[in-house]
Amino acid sequence: MQISDIPFGTTDWATIKRVEYAGETGKAFWRTQQFGSVRVRMVEYSPGYRADHWCDKGHILLCTTGELTTELKDGRQFTLKPGMSYQVADKTDAHRSFTEAGATLFIVD
Repeated sequence: MQISDIPFGTTDWATIKRVEYAGETGKAFWRTQQFGSVRVRMVEYSPGYRADHWCDKGHILLCTTGELTTELKDGRQFTLKPGMSYQVADKTDAHRSFTEAGATLFIVD
């Protein structure tokens, strides 16, 4: 990730439009800011959310509330709780996530 040409700024996430995306089950609610080629999101997952696709995009994410499990296409699973993060490069490990109770993540990709 190359971060350039972004002046200092702050984001009040409560003022960013919340967009709903359906999962295989449950819903995800994204608040998104785009800074050049860098996308920054605050994403809320409803209880019972399960992604409807395998993702090959690289991310750095931080779990702020709830609990989220991410499974890799090779079968491994990793559970994040508040204060935990993961990082993965583009086209490295296809992954998809699910949550029983719901979760909120801060994501940079």
